[in-house]
Amino acid sequence: MQLEWARPGVLRVTAHAFEFAALVAAARYVAESAPPDIPEESLEQLKRVLGDYDIRARRLHEAPPRTKDSPEGP
Repeated sequence: MQLEWARPGVLRVTAHAFEFAALVAAARYVAESAPPDIPEESLEQLKRVLGDYDIRARRLHEAPPRTKDSPEGP
């Protein structure tokens, strides 16, 4: 996994699919079975992040694969 600053407050992450899947699975575990001492605001933020991830992952799955000659996209 590689992390770098894209700009202040924004990280660019390069990870293998299995590394990212482990992070998402851990986040889902916490979101679904969080101990009562986790602040509700933090839990809601985590659920929003996971919801955004799900939407973008579906779009990625539906998009044609990029090749090395494909233009960079958002």
